[in-house]
Amino acid sequence: MGYSRLINLSKHNLDANSNLKDHARELRRNQTYPEKILWDYIRARKIEGRHFRRQHPYGIYVLDFYCFEANLAIEIDGKIHLSHQKYDVERTKFLESSGLKIIRFKNSDVENRIEWVLEKIKEVLNNSASIS
Repeated sequence: MGYSRLINLSKHNLDANSNLKDHARELRRNQTYPEKILWDYIRARKIEGRHFRRQHPYGIYVLDFYCFEANLAIEIDGKIHLSHQKYDVERTKFLESSGLKIIRFKNSDVENRIEWVLEKIKEVLNNSASIS
């Protein structure tokens, strides 16, 4: 599969509507501090040569980070997730039912243990089949 075809496939978003796409653009403009930290480490194929997108619309949700090549979503959970646990469970069920692998990290993990976070991401990437 050619590189340009792969990039087009990476934009796959399960028919997210235009309002959600606008919301994702706004989230990209206003990233949280932990999102900025992680993005600096995974952007531009810096981790295992994989292409990640940030704040990617997917169905009715926006994924913090998405790698089409590994069918992987990375979520960074802040304090707000403590009061949204039921929502997070339903969201994760939907995403996993569409075939995505989900890994979650706390803000504090990204801020204080970035090397550990990167190792966990690499483990998942190395255990997933790449698209060729």
